[in-house]
Order: sequence, then structure tokens, then C-alpha cells
Amino acid sequence: QVRLAESGGALVQPGGSLTLSCIASGITTSTYGMGWFRLRPGKEREFVASISRKGSITNYADSVKGRFTISRDNAKSAIYLQMDNLEFEDAALYYCAAGHDSVDVMNPDAVDYWGKGTLVFVSA
Repeated sequence: QVRLAESGGALVQPGGSLTLSCIASGITTSTYGMGWFRLRPGKEREFVASISRKGSITNYADSVKGRFTISRDNAKSAIYLQMDNLEFEDAALYYCAAGHDSVDVMNPDAVDYWGKGTLVFVSA
């Protein structure tokens, strides 16, 4: 059974930092592109970042480029999302996703597996 388990969500102040983690089980993580999506109140689920199987290629939504960094550790079946300079608009439920490659996992319709999400709150 495939499971993507996110963790690290918390309440943080604007301008603060947070690191999200996702641990995969039931799949060979190194054979999947991995990524993060988020769901903000009143919005549709949106792509945040993706990373290729070996970690050499990354993609970011324009809204987080320069502030967020995605990385992975295939030996630990883990991906991470380092979020810096957080803004109120970053408050959301963040989902981990696995797909064929880093481009496919940018499209929610092409995602093979989803996690259940971890909540990030941004408040002063």
C-alpha cells in the first residue's frame, strides 16, 4: 500500500521559515518525480514545487520562486520543502505528490499518489 506522509506543518509568523517533510512508503521513491501542492481557503489546489527523480531538476510556482526550496533524499524515501520568508498568502494545506517525472507531477491530473496534507498557518 502506497503512503505519502507529510509532517512539519505549524503556525509561523510572517517572514518566518518552516520545513515540511514527506516520507514515502510502498513505492520506490527514486523512480518517481515528487512534488508539493497546496490548498488555500477559497482556492483550488495549486502546484508549488516539483523535483526530478535524482533531484537534478526542480520547478517552482512563480508565487514561491526564490522563497521555497524543494529537495529529496532517496535513501530516506523523503522529500522536503524549505519555506523561507513566509507570507500570509502561504497559509494552506500542503500536499505531497508522486508522479512519473518532475513535469508530470506539476499537473494534479497526472499525479499518481497523494498524501493527506499538513497544515501551515501564517499569523502575526
